[in-house]
Amino acid sequence: MSERPNILLIMTDQQRGDCLGIDGHPVLQTAHLDALAAEGIRFRRAYSACPLCMPARRTLMTGRTAASNGLVGNTSNIPLEGVTLPGELRKAGYQTHLVGKLHLFPLRKRYGFDSMDWSDGPYKSGGGDYATFVQREAPGIPKADRAHGATTNSWIGRPWHLDDRLHFTNWATDRALEFLDTRDPTTPFFLKVSYFHPHTPCTPPEYYFNLYMDQDLGEPYIGSHSRISEGPIPGLPVRSKRCALSYSQMKQLRAGYYGCIHHLDDQIGRLLASVPRDTIVVFTSDHGEMLGDQQYFQKGQAFEGSARIPFLIKFQEHSDIPQNQVRDEPVELMDIMPTLLEAVGLPIPESVEGRSLIPLARGEVNEWREYIHGEAAHRNAGTEYEPDIASHFLTDGRRKYIWRSDSGRELFFDLEKDPHELKDLVDDSDRQAEVKRWRTRLVNELNGRPEGFSNGRTLSPYGDTPPAVLGGEGA
Repeated sequence: MSERPNILLIMTDQQRGDCLGIDGHPVLQTAHLDALAAEGIRFRRAYSACPLCMPARRTLMTGRTAASNGLVGNTSNIPLEGVTLPGELRKAGYQTHLVGKLHLFPLRKRYGFDSMDWSDGPYKSGGGDYATFVQREAPGIPKADRAHGATTNSWIGRPWHLDDRLHFTNWATDRALEFLDTRDPTTPFFLKVSYFHPHTPCTPPEYYFNLYMDQDLGEPYIGSHSRISEGPIPGLPVRSKRCALSYSQMKQLRAGYYGCIHHLDDQIGRLLASVPRDTIVVFTSDHGEMLGDQQYFQKGQAFEGSARIPFLIKFQEHSDIPQNQVRDEPVELMDIMPTLLEAVGLPIPESVEGRSLIPLARGEVNEWREYIHGEAAHRNAGTEYEPDIASHFLTDGRRKYIWRSDSGRELFFDLEKDPHELKDLVDDSDRQAEVKRWRTRLVNELNGRPEGFSNGRTLSPYGDTPPAVLGGEGA
C-alpha cells in the first residue's frame, strides 16, 4: 500500500466566489461545502485569472498562465500539449480518473487520466458519456437532456424536466462513487469530479428551484459605469451577455442558479461521505457568473462576479499542514497543480508558473505575490476576440484595476469599501497616485508581450494589429 494520500479535486462550472454560505451569502445553502471550508483552508481572495471555461481549465491542468499555455479565449483550434497534473500523478503511480467536464481539445484525449466518464455538458459537440446515459435511460425522447428548452448560455431559469437521477449533477456523482467502489485499493487515486452546473442552463431539480423562488433573492449590483438601461430591455436574445431583465426573469434566473448550487452541495455531500480519510480534497470553480451584476450575464468579465471563485483545500487526516484557516492572500487556479504535487512529495515541473500554497498555509512565506494579473479574450495564438470582454485586470483582492484592451478604458475599485464595484474611482482626485501605481504595474506586465499592448511606458488599445472577431459553441 502506498503512503501517499489520495486526491479528490471537485470543480464546478461558473460558480461565483460569493456563492457559499460560509462566505456570507444571504440566502444560498451550502452546508457540506461550508463544513469542508471550516475544517480545511478557505482562500477568500481566489481568482480565475482568465475567467472563461477553456483557458481556466487549461491553467488548472498545466499550472501555467493562459497566455503561456496558448489560450485567452474560448476556442477549440489550439490543442493542449505538455505536462499536466494528472499526467504527473499517473507517472508517480496514482490511478487517475476523470468524471464530467474536461473542455480540452482534442476531445476524448486523456491528458494523463487512466480512465474517464467524460462529458463536457448537454450540448451537441460535448455530450459524451452523459448524453449516451440519458439516451439509454429516456428512450424515445430526442435530445432528452435539452428538451426543457433552456439553451446553453441562456438566462432562462426553470426546473429540470426529467427524473433527478438523470440530471448531470446526479450522473457525475454516481459515476464518481462507482469509481471509488471499484478502484485499485493498492494504489493512491487522483479523482477529478468536474460538474457542469451551475453553468447555464440553470435547471436544478424542481425542489431546489422552488426553494429559492419562495425567497427574496435580491437585485443585481449595478454601478453607473456599466449601466445600459434603467429598466428591462424587451426582446433581449436569451444568450445575450448584456442582461437588463424584468424582475420575474431575473428572479427565475437566480432561483435556477442558486438551486443548481444547492443541488450540487447535496450531491457533493454524498461524495465527501465516501472518500477515505487519507484524502486531500480540493474544491473550486473555473470562473464565476455575472448574474445580472453590472447588467452583464455569463463570464469573461474582470468584475468580481465573474473573476472571483471559491477555493477550498482540506488536507488528509494527520497532515502536518495547519487546517482551520481563512487566508487573504491572492491565489489563482495555476496554484493548484504545484500545491498538490508538493503535498504528495512529487517534484514540480519547470514549466509550472503557479506557486504551491503549502508554505503559505504553514506560515513559512514572508513575501507572497502582490497581485493577480488577469486577462481574457483579446488575441493570442488565434484565440477568440470579443470586444465586450477583451480586458486585462490586476487585483490583490483589496483593490482592482481594469483596462479594456479594445478601447483603453480604465476602471479602478476599492474592494474593501466597495466589494460590489459600484463606484469607479479612476477619476477620483484622491486616488490618482494609486491608479498610476496600478497602471504602471500593468504596463510592466505587458511589456514585451507579442500583442503590443505595452511599449514599456504606456498602454496601447488593440496592440499592434486590428482584432478578428470569432465565435464558438458551448463556452
